[in-house]
Amino acid sequence: MKNLLLVSIVIAVVFALPKSLWAFCGFYVAKADASLFNEASEVILVRDGNRTTLTMSNDFSGNVNDFAMVVPVPVVLQEADIRVVERSIFDNIDAYSAPRLVEYYDTDPCQPVHAYKERSSAPKAATVMESKSRAETTDADYGVTIEAKYAVGEYDILILSATESVGLKRWLLDNGYKIPATAHEVLDPYIKSNLKFFVVKVNVDLQQESQLLRPIQITYESPKFMLPIRLGMANSRGNQDLLVYAFSRKGRIECTNYRTINAPTGKKIPEFVKDNFGKFYVDVFRKSWLYHGKNAVFLEYAWDVTPQNTGMKCDPCVAPPPYYNDMQQAGVSWQQQANRGGYDPSQRVFFTRLHVRYGRSYFAQDLQFQETPNTESFQARYIITHPARSTFSCPEAQTYLQSLVKRRQEELTQLRQLAGWDVSNRQDYVTAYSSLLKKNKSQKQDAPFGFFFDDDDSGSHPPFAPIGILVGGIAVLLAIIILYTQKSQQKTLNQSTVTS
Repeated sequence: MKNLLLVSIVIAVVFALPKSLWAFCGFYVAKADASLFNEASEVILVRDGNRTTLTMSNDFSGNVNDFAMVVPVPVVLQEADIRVVERSIFDNIDAYSAPRLVEYYDTDPCQPVHAYKERSSAPKAATVMESKSRAETTDADYGVTIEAKYAVGEYDILILSATESVGLKRWLLDNGYKIPATAHEVLDPYIKSNLKFFVVKVNVDLQQESQLLRPIQITYESPKFMLPIRLGMANSRGNQDLLVYAFSRKGRIECTNYRTINAPTGKKIPEFVKDNFGKFYVDVFRKSWLYHGKNAVFLEYAWDVTPQNTGMKCDPCVAPPPYYNDMQQAGVSWQQQANRGGYDPSQRVFFTRLHVRYGRSYFAQDLQFQETPNTESFQARYIITHPARSTFSCPEAQTYLQSLVKRRQEELTQLRQLAGWDVSNRQDYVTAYSSLLKKNKSQKQDAPFGFFFDDDDSGSHPPFAPIGILVGGIAVLLAIIILYTQKSQQKTLNQSTVTS
């Protein structure tokens, strides 16, 4: 009776964090007295064997003289290992994989109608900047060595090594960088692990005044597949959100030292959530994060996005999947231009979107990852179903309205359970349609002794009708009288027998 019609909508989920504070996954260091905090990050991770390409996005919008960044890396990076890319690559991937709201439309039970609509956005091109470099060594008094020095796009880059954290902290301070007072505590584990430090600041002579700082990308070989997040906690005032967009040849990317949990999905929610879907998902994520102990990694999307794969790459598609050029910019080096030979498993590109909210008290370790053979598709997807526009004058309409009232009650319950929203003042969401249900007169006429139920506007049922109660009471009273009379007659008969 009911035909569900699909309209797919992508709604950007903007977390409740200031855009000007978004940052890389390393910590910010700033010259003079500037105070910078990194409350959220986006990174693209590409893993192929022991080769990792990490692209770090930045939405910093303050004075570029105050910008600098430190990220631990496993090796001394060469000039060719560092690139600058356009922000559009993050925008494209985020739009494609973001948690989504899907709309269905009920068919008029009295007059079926069919329609379909989908909205998507066009991808943007991305380009790569080349760089120049030179290397030199610093004074050994700090225990710090400048392993390499490069100019890449609008960035000046140093690769540092250090023998101890206090010396590295002193070097940064003496070179005009203001760093957190506890920086040596988070630097020390990386130094002991013999990691290097990728230090970036802006070359103001090359930075265009109106241009936002572009993402920076590095590639390195290492058996360790990890993402350093502890440095980012050094100057954070609280919890931070990290979105990881990962590509691999095999299948899903999962965290190995923290649980990887599927985000809630496939849930039916009320219509009115559409106007505030961003807040809804923020609350859903927060409730799930609390429920799982504040130390889980959440899967929000997973799909085979191989360009040569002609099958579906989303369900529904709310934006185009990553194109070949997007993948090349992200560092998917094994993918070749589409050919006529069909799907080649060696060319597979599997995409995973992970969401982490972390803080110092419950994420004591950096994130460790692994490639898995799991190629099952997944998406964080929420559903609203619009009721039919109808006169509800046909016989089928009453059956439809009964199911609609039940569904709307379940949607309110789902909203309360998922997001913790108070729905006590939303009963009109149900009564708007329960009031259209007609009284079932035939049921009243056939009910014996007047015991019948009546539907009211709220969908609840009143107690037994007064006439039914009266008749029932009379019947019970008559039964008692008859029983008493029978016992009296039996007693009289027994007495007569004894006398005789």
